[in-house]
Amino acid sequence: MSPPTTDRERAARFSTLYDDAYLDVLRFARRRSPPDLAEDIVHEAFLVAWRRFDDMPTTHDAARAWLFGVARHCLLNDRRARERYERLGVAIAEAAAAGDERTDVTDLRLDLASAWPLLTPEQQEVLSLATWEALPAGDASRVLGISTAAYRVRLHRARASLRRHLDHPRLSPASGTAVETSRTELPA
Repeated sequence: MSPPTTDRERAARFSTLYDDAYLDVLRFARRRSPPDLAEDIVHEAFLVAWRRFDDMPTTHDAARAWLFGVARHCLLNDRRARERYERLGVAIAEAAAAGDERTDVTDLRLDLASAWPLLTPEQQEVLSLATWEALPAGDASRVLGISTAAYRVRLHRARASLRRHLDHPRLSPASGTAVETSRTELPA
């Protein structure tokens, strides 16, 4: 089968694929995700398929298989997003449970906000990948284009630098007086 050349041919080919594969891809998504999310996953997969129409294999069976791969990636993306959301919920719940420690949390945030600009952009990036994105060392090293060992060294040095900035007194912007901060444990 040759690739479609007109918009009408493209739409017809996509419509045929949609009609043929929708229910199968939906069953695939339902087996791998919460039932209420399955249709969203399938819609996302078909949206990606339409956007990447030129990347789709030309034979119907190969295009159908390719679509299952797209759906799988949509499922993985959704799972990662839900895990990040759950981690954030846990962190918020733990902070709320601390109750009396709210002042300490606020102070820590202010300390971190003051120390963050003192770090180099490279240190900020490696700490962001480790802490906010929660990427494993192997993934974070690939993002940075360095070896896993080099990433771990950079992360260690960035954490040490951040601790130094948190441990040493600095001038308070409001009063111009030195403010003492206590050592803060950073996540490993």
